[in-house]
Amino acid sequence: MNDQVRRLGDHSGPVLRTPLPGPRARRAVSEDERVTSPSLPRAYPCVPVRGEGCLIEDADGNVLLDFNAGIATNSTGHAHPRVVAAVQEQAARLLHYCSSDFYVPVYAELCARLARLSPFGEDARVFLGNSGTEAVEAALKLARRHTGRPNVVSFLGSFHGRTYGSVSVTGSKHAYRDGFGPLLPGVFHAPYNDTFTLGDGTPSTVPGYLEDVLFARLTAPDQVAAILVEPVLGEGGYVPADPDWLRGLRELCDRHGILLIADEVQTGCGRTGAFWACDRYGVTPDILLAGKGLASGLPLSAMIARGSVMDWPAGAHGSTFGGNPVSCAAALATTDLVTGSLAENALKQGAFLLDRLGRLADEPDVESVTGLGLMIGITFTSARFASRVEAACFRRGLLVLQAGDRTVRVSPPLVLREDQAATGADLLIEAVAECAATTR
Repeated sequence: MNDQVRRLGDHSGPVLRTPLPGPRARRAVSEDERVTSPSLPRAYPCVPVRGEGCLIEDADGNVLLDFNAGIATNSTGHAHPRVVAAVQEQAARLLHYCSSDFYVPVYAELCARLARLSPFGEDARVFLGNSGTEAVEAALKLARRHTGRPNVVSFLGSFHGRTYGSVSVTGSKHAYRDGFGPLLPGVFHAPYNDTFTLGDGTPSTVPGYLEDVLFARLTAPDQVAAILVEPVLGEGGYVPADPDWLRGLRELCDRHGILLIADEVQTGCGRTGAFWACDRYGVTPDILLAGKGLASGLPLSAMIARGSVMDWPAGAHGSTFGGNPVSCAAALATTDLVTGSLAENALKQGAFLLDRLGRLADEPDVESVTGLGLMIGITFTSARFASRVEAACFRRGLLVLQAGDRTVRVSPPLVLREDQAATGADLLIEAVAECAATTR
């Protein structure tokens, strides 16, 4: 079929009509940089104007294969017809009414859906916000209020957002914190995936630094309201939690009356091949956070908690726009699609990609290839090499993004087809080979 008459989403991979970036893209970048905040950390000059499935079209008509999904946000792909139809139908009926003060049916419908999908079942209570960082802020407030304790523990390498509470618990890059102090007090950071060895040489499932250092020297455990953890580090380099370590955290929290908060803003909604990454580990938190892919790109997040934990009174927390009706309608369509087939597809295509990208393991510049579902990280021997791979992929029309110190993340939409997965993997392998050849 002729490229000009094919639907955008039908393509198996990139179709480049100009070098990247093209002339229109360069003009758009120039106009953007005159008026937007210099704080925006743009990765490369990609200028999307249209999307369908796993493909986007840029300002010059180039077709690009999207292995970013808007940073794991466009879970059902670009412009999924069922999501678009749900948005259009809801927008024609009611664009907005504040759910903090009034009873909007679609808000409660989505909360009931998320409660059923959560590890807590019908016992769950749900608060809806606009973004992942808002979900984190809500969880920090709830944990402190419910327990009456002041302190919170999170992990080195973690990313939880950019508002004050969220950036205080973030531990991935000092650039997110520089110049903004003093930050939230009572926050402690511990090593991720840290365990200690018992005297007989047996590995312990109890996180060692927390018991041996933090609780022994810096804060009593009965002063800790919550431990906040990503089941897979996102911004921190796509590092899956060690199953024994995550189960050890659950046991530790139970022993000391500490709430376990799972930040699934990036891992949730099918990305790892199960609706929640915690499901893959068999660990049930006390509070679970969702965002990013929950509404296929519309602004929405959720804090889901055990009913016994979400015991704050009326007026303790709220949001004017959180749980906007249009975003809720998109989320209902999204969860239908994810539970219907897309989580299973993420598991299948993720395994295919891991196997195909496993060819990189023998490359001297590649340290590891790891992941769960469609959340895959390729870690290189240096940040400079990872940056060059990211740029080489873009020149080929493949969109990937760095994470952590020297990792390139692969997080395509969950609608990824095998032909697109194969094309993307091969382009990434080509990009690594190019960078390796120019290094030597």
